[in-house]
Amino acid sequence: MRLFLLFVLSVFLVSCTKPEPLYNTQSYVFGTLVDITIYGEPETRAQQISNQIIREFQELHNRLHAWRPSELKTINHAFSQGKTAVAIQPDVAAMISDATKLSLQSKGAFNPAIGGLIEAWGFHHDEFKPIKVDENKIRNLVQANPQMTDIVIQNDKVFSNNPAVQLDFGGYAKGYALDVALAYLRKQGVKNALINIGGNIIALGKHGEKPWRVGIQHPRKPNAIATLDLESGWAIGTSGDYQRYFELDGKRYCHIIDPATGYPAQGVQAVTVLIPPQINAGTLSDVASKPIFIAKPEARTGAAKAMGVENFLVIGSADKIFVSAAMTKHITWLDKDAAKHVVQIQP
Repeated sequence: MRLFLLFVLSVFLVSCTKPEPLYNTQSYVFGTLVDITIYGEPETRAQQISNQIIREFQELHNRLHAWRPSELKTINHAFSQGKTAVAIQPDVAAMISDATKLSLQSKGAFNPAIGGLIEAWGFHHDEFKPIKVDENKIRNLVQANPQMTDIVIQNDKVFSNNPAVQLDFGGYAKGYALDVALAYLRKQGVKNALINIGGNIIALGKHGEKPWRVGIQHPRKPNAIATLDLESGWAIGTSGDYQRYFELDGKRYCHIIDPATGYPAQGVQAVTVLIPPQINAGTLSDVASKPIFIAKPEARTGAAKAMGVENFLVIGSADKIFVSAAMTKHITWLDKDAAKHVVQIQP
């Protein structure tokens, strides 16, 4: 899903000492590019650690796939049958409980229970084609009001009080995977690394004597619009309308659905959030941008506060860029034309 943040390595001054090893590998998981960089470890060990992380990512992706055979699809099938209970693994139960808390925190703007709506818009496919949605179906799904609080977990089993609930962890799994990877790196004694899952990035340590530097993808150009230094434990994530979308009759429809209307959010090209170190920094980097993306302009600050986010950037269009006061301290603008249109949002 989401956004590709350009990965920019810091440039070191030439010295007489031999540079520390830098290992980088890429793969394709969660329907997006995964980039792992480890600094200061022997290549063989860095490769082994990176490969293990990729394996864990792939296993998680397979288990949480929304439209191919998976644990999640089995759960969704049971939900659609009424109060049919099905066995659930402890980690998936924990994810559902955590996602429910975050959904309540967002006042329902982040809602993984609307998988039926995401499917109705054609986003349960590897490729996205223009479609005319069934407006009655959308209306009925919204009226059914699927919520995470409809899900009940008891005795290692799960069921839903609402058959309209269909889980889609597309806006949660990548961030969760970042937290899993960071914990594994620390367990392995790795001091310096950067993990990028399609624009959701988390940092560990530094790149030598300097912080890891990342770029924020321009939503309408192939280059970065700005850069910032990502300190150890910090995470950054972007939600945008430029990777999973289709155009019909001159209008763009992206995968970020407003649960209140059943329609893709409009008027925003991208939202980037910067999350300070905490247990679920990666998860929040994935989740917290959605409520801000969906919110009306006058409600964006409130949506950010509800998710505990101080640092955020909203690109409404080429001439409408809004940045929170806290975020301005972190950003270096590369696109000078864009920088002219920045409006600082006061807390």
